[in-house]
Amino acid sequence: MKTTTAGARRVVWLAAGALIAACSSAPTDAPADGELPIGTWGGDSAGMIVGDTSMHLHVGCTFGDVSGRIKVGADGSFDVAGNYTLHAFPIQVGPTDPARFTGKVIGATATVTATVDDTAQHTTVVHGPVIVSLGVTPRLGPCPICARPVMTKSRSARLEARVSRFLQATTQAIKRLAGGQ
Repeated sequence: MKTTTAGARRVVWLAAGALIAACSSAPTDAPADGELPIGTWGGDSAGMIVGDTSMHLHVGCTFGDVSGRIKVGADGSFDVAGNYTLHAFPIQVGPTDPARFTGKVIGATATVTATVDDTAQHTTVVHGPVIVSLGVTPRLGPCPICARPVMTKSRSARLEARVSRFLQATTQAIKRLAGGQ
């Protein structure tokens, strides 16, 4: 009977440790659900709008788009393909070019770079790195930016998906901790 009690106590401590680790917001942690957090991110001459199905980045008077949620690695880094418009203000001129969006999220701050294949000029154009913070209003001067993330899923569907990802991550953490003991 004593062994069962000690085993149960160990499981409770492991679960509590996993929960504390999952809920902590240390500044070096990547997003808990493994995706770039939804919301408006702002900084000097930059703004990023992350929705449940896309990401929109402004750097100065240019902008780019990525379709789908952006997966973030365990270290907070990301690297995704998208499209970029190099001449967007005061009127949009020219084609949309292929681009790569790379960056790193630390807490509520992201550093983002857009590397654009300018197909008209046959050059590579780099915008960034720029630093944006979640919940901060973008400061773009005369260049307009959309103000809200685009949401296509219902709030309850987003919450259900987030809870599911959290429970999966917690279960994996408990299994790792139990296997290491």
